[in-house]
Amino acid sequence: MKKTPIFAAPVLLSVAIVWGAAFVLMKPAIEQQPVFDFLATRFTIATLIMIAVRPSVLKKFTPDLLRVGVPLGVLLGGGYITQTIALQTTTAAITGFLTGLYVVLTPLFAWFVVKQKIARKVWLAVALATAGLALISINGVSIELGQIWGIACAILFAAHIVGLGSWSPGRDAYALTVLQLATTASVCWVGALVDGYQTPPNGDVWFAILFTAVFATAVAFFVQTWAQGLMDASRVAIILTAEVVFAALISVWVGQEVLTLKTILGGALMLVAMLVVEWPRRLKALI
Repeated sequence: MKKTPIFAAPVLLSVAIVWGAAFVLMKPAIEQQPVFDFLATRFTIATLIMIAVRPSVLKKFTPDLLRVGVPLGVLLGGGYITQTIALQTTTAAITGFLTGLYVVLTPLFAWFVVKQKIARKVWLAVALATAGLALISINGVSIELGQIWGIACAILFAAHIVGLGSWSPGRDAYALTVLQLATTASVCWVGALVDGYQTPPNGDVWFAILFTAVFATAVAFFVQTWAQGLMDASRVAIILTAEVVFAALISVWVGQEVLTLKTILGGALMLVAMLVVEWPRRLKALI
């Protein structure tokens, strides 16, 4: 087993904190700027940053890379659009928990699409996540529209991960990442231009855009790629699932929302489900 630098886990944890904070920052920002306009600006800036860091990446946009990168970018864009609409219509904490469902859905999609075997622990995770989702989402006999958008987001992210796992081997990871971000930006621009693009109205919105573009997108991709070269995928996934916890904690800390007992219990069940799916294989015998 290769030795992992002691600072790798804390640095990766900082990505989870940034992603959690991004939910909270975006919540008031998208109340002042339309969703598509916000996302178009965010992903355009993130794409330009990554190109500026490595301009030669544009030479690697081959027909083969476009063939896989554009569909993946459309899935990624759809995931971010539905996630942001969910954030606009429900709380940051609930959006974070629902987004995290992709961790549970991904193995199911892999089984359906590429016929990967589903372990018993995945079925356990599905049961836990379903129970948690029911606690968070169901009010009487109805499910709120915001939660439906959140579930759609998790489905799209899961499909994106399965596609990335199938199509990325043997291709330039940096170029594929830039192409996906550029495609996401393009998808968002289509939505933004339909009713006319609206610029960020004030410094607070610009701060949210720059924070998510620089730290939650460009830097986060750098760090995640670096960490996955040092740590096994299961450990990386476990640390990143902390995103949903930080989204809830930060939103409460800044006074953006108050968590109900039902949401706390449901979120806890969903977090356990995520950890069950992604726990390192050396603990397989305990599952």
